Amino acid sequence: MAIVHGASASPFVRKVRVFLAEKGVPYELNPVTPFPPLKPEFKQISPLGKIPVYQDGAFSVPDSSVICAYLERKHPSPPLYPQQHEDYARALWFEEWADGGLVTVAGPKIFFPRVIGVLLMKKPADEEAVTKAIREDLPPYLDYLEGELGDGDWLVGGRFSIADIGVGSQFVNLKHAGVTADAARWPKLAAYVDRVHSRPSFKALIEEESKLFSSLK
Repeated sequence: MAIVHGASASPFVRKVRVFLAEKGVPYELNPVTPFPPLKPEFKQISPLGKIPVYQDGAFSVPDSSVICAYLERKHPSPPLYPQQHEDYARALWFEEWADGGLVTVAGPKIFFPRVIGVLLMKKPADEEAVTKAIREDLPPYLDYLEGELGDGDWLVGGRFSIADIGVGSQFVNLKHAGVTADAARWPKLAAYVDRVHSRPSFKALIEEESKLFSSLK
């Protein structure tokens, strides 16, 4: 059976796990954290020392975006990348926007200090800094998504895709940190996030992670 190496709380590990669940591909999770010191055998399959890594027999590949693209080729049904050229490009863009943009606020400025720092490092969060990030740094990202969401259920092409998986995964970390989109200010976005997180692939992981965090309190 294939193995996903990585910690479930990582939005990138979660992205791959949701992708696998949507594809119906079985796997095992090897709970590896990216904190030093890393074992030499992990560095061999992840030269940058990052998670996740997907291992299928003798083959392994790191990076969530690369892994999902590989899985789409190997397990094409159901498709999670749009077929139409422009929609395909937009889906990749939203994935990159989440992985390289939204994460810079949702991760180190909100989720890490409020959740990882408190539960694993026993370090109180600097709530003044977290609140500043929520009030000043996060809203432009939420404004952007609100403006991009049309009348359909999903971000691109009228179908659930890698765009929704990438974006939705970042919002799980915000959810764990007690942050949601205000429906009065971002009505389309709030409804969209609820819709994404209600899918069985997301719902199961959110519940799994919530239980883990509760056990660490």
